[in-house]
Amino acid sequence: MEKRITRIVLTGGPAAGKTTLISRILHEFKSEDGWRVITVPETATELISGFGIRPFGGCMSMLAFQDFVIADQIHKERLALNAAQVVPEENILIIYDRALMDDKAYITDEEFATVLAKFDGRTEASVLAGYDAVLHLVTCAKGAEFAYNLGNAARTESLEYAREMDDRTLRAWSGHPNLRIIDNSADFEQKMNRAMREIYRILGEAEPMVEKRKFLVAMPDLAALAERYNAVRLEMMQTYLVTTNPGVERRIRQQKDGENYLFFYTEKHQRPDGTKWVTEKPIPEKEYCRYLMEGDSALHSVRKDKYRFVCGGCRCELDVYPFSTDRAILFQYAPAPDAATPPEITILKDVTGDPAYKNRQLARVQTL
Repeated sequence: MEKRITRIVLTGGPAAGKTTLISRILHEFKSEDGWRVITVPETATELISGFGIRPFGGCMSMLAFQDFVIADQIHKERLALNAAQVVPEENILIIYDRALMDDKAYITDEEFATVLAKFDGRTEASVLAGYDAVLHLVTCAKGAEFAYNLGNAARTESLEYAREMDDRTLRAWSGHPNLRIIDNSADFEQKMNRAMREIYRILGEAEPMVEKRKFLVAMPDLAALAERYNAVRLEMMQTYLVTTNPGVERRIRQQKDGENYLFFYTEKHQRPDGTKWVTEKPIPEKEYCRYLMEGDSALHSVRKDKYRFVCGGCRCELDVYPFSTDRAILFQYAPAPDAATPPEITILKDVTGDPAYKNRQLARVQTL
């Protein structure tokens, strides 16, 4: 079977949510479901943080810096395409955390064309043709200013500069025929959901439903679910970290992806007005191990097996915990609140929004 390779660029102004979206993508598209996600990290940040070369502080001009950036981006993008041919999965999703056209936002059009031409005579048209779709996530500095932060050590942008660069970046990508804009007209969680729905549409896959319900259920026959619905089992462990800021809940997650493990760091912010803002980023295993040393000793790590399947056109996720042999938690993503649940599962009660069944509380009591 011929591989299906889809190339999607995530771009936008500073603090737009790209890193959190990448975490969501890694969570959604799993090896167990026949997917391989290849991520191409943001080049400019790597060069500034890792190599120490930067277009400020007397190091080099912005034009000279873009020469470094474009050369490195071309190299990494070539490696990503080569890797897509090597990995065993047939469905490949290549996610670029910014890509070549982003560089146009930092220099003049003429300078950008000149630098591109140095690399095998590339043109803007040939560059744009190398990506299947572009998602422009609008910076939080436009419409969600309270969430704007300087968490990226390589970032020094003010709100005003972030807005300007968002505009310049959007202009740089405006020539792509499959450009989609994700603004801040809703809260951050809905923004991420909208972005994920666009990715499903780009892939031609069924979109996840927006109505999320949560049920306490009697433990079903897991083997029967696997046989009838092809339920896929994912191993996960979530650990809560000690509180360093009263308005921020921190946690880390380990999840198995095929024969490998992925690691994530999450912050859940809550403002005085009740607004919630969750950010997440993939982290290397060494960083995950360092965070484990900050684990909250008052809370257990939450281990669970998550079974994902589709029933009646609705996506379902069943969380099975080692501390409960007779009960489990069912999540249903359905088109309407009265959507039917799988007949093999006995609903004990609807616990949507019930704090007693949130992961942090389960980490405390270890019972359902």
